[in-house]
Amino acid sequence: MTERTAKLALADGTIYTGRSFGAAVEMTGEVVFNTSLTGYQEVLTDPSYRGQIVVMTYPHQGNYGTTADDQESHEVQVSGFVVRDYTKVPSNYRSHRDLDTYLKAGNVPALAGIDTRALVRKLRSSGSMMGVLSSTDLNDASLVAKAAAAAGMMGRDLVKEVVPERTTLWTQGFGKLAEHIMPARPLDKHVVAVDYGMKWNILRCLTQSGCRVTVVPGTATADEILSHKPDGVFLSNGPGDPAAVDYAVTAVKNLLGKTPVFGICLGHQLLGLALGATTYKLKFGHRGINQPVRNEFTKQVEITTQNHGFAVDPESLPADVAVSHINLNDGTVEGLRHKTLPAFSVQYHPEAAAGPHDSSYLFDEFRTLMG
Repeated sequence: MTERTAKLALADGTIYTGRSFGAAVEMTGEVVFNTSLTGYQEVLTDPSYRGQIVVMTYPHQGNYGTTADDQESHEVQVSGFVVRDYTKVPSNYRSHRDLDTYLKAGNVPALAGIDTRALVRKLRSSGSMMGVLSSTDLNDASLVAKAAAAAGMMGRDLVKEVVPERTTLWTQGFGKLAEHIMPARPLDKHVVAVDYGMKWNILRCLTQSGCRVTVVPGTATADEILSHKPDGVFLSNGPGDPAAVDYAVTAVKNLLGKTPVFGICLGHQLLGLALGATTYKLKFGHRGINQPVRNEFTKQVEITTQNHGFAVDPESLPADVAVSHINLNDGTVEGLRHKTLPAFSVQYHPEAAAGPHDSSYLFDEFRTLMG
């Protein structure tokens, strides 16, 4: 097979030229990096990456192929994928398709053969920025102009691009490979999970912890959510600027005090906004499976999976909201807990697909909060 050329152009004029794989298309997105050594399929299918071109810092990708069991949504969600090298022939008895074929099926372009270390250093120093990944237009000036003209993440509501069309029931727990992490409990609680772009392993964790789960679109109102008579409401992860999802903030405000609430990632940010706080954009965000977080109540440190580009401003929190977790790398807020209302959230991903399972206890805490 003849290899074709692809280019990644950044809004600041930087060009990276390498080998194209995946789909032969052009895509625009915010260029971000992920430090995970494993879990590339979970990254590719995480709806929180909608509108982003993901650079993997670990040099070898595709080693174990892809399988339906490792998907976190129904399709590839990223706008583009950038790696140092990818494996054309995976070695894994569970693999259904190699990475190249998988990306082609998802119509997502990818770039290999560039110095990803140099690219990540640029993003760390200059911050995440818009870029264009293309194997069709290889004109440097044209690509840079497109990247510079692209709309950034600030003010963008990407939730409406990934929410489900209708309310559904979720019944799947863990398979045999993971049931040791969280033993199955009787399904004696009913949770409404508000889907802003939810990873499927969150739903598996809720089910495994003993919850019957009704999934509603992230556009649902508080009355629509409460009409299902839940024992508790879960607020999911999702893409884009939390401040732009005003309808979700309104819904969460109207849920507070009426039912226990647990939020993860975007759900955490939406809870913060509903409680009166503000959010801001991080320089390059947190994306990986090795982020250290300290529980401010127990002082224990958890190694966590993360994927976010925005954070809650601690200075804007009202007096009745406590910071429950902080990031030990930069001190940003990683968890909130209301002092009187049954509501709490974390910025990181305790469902950990992929990643460590230090934080799975939070699903039991949610169950306890529901009484």
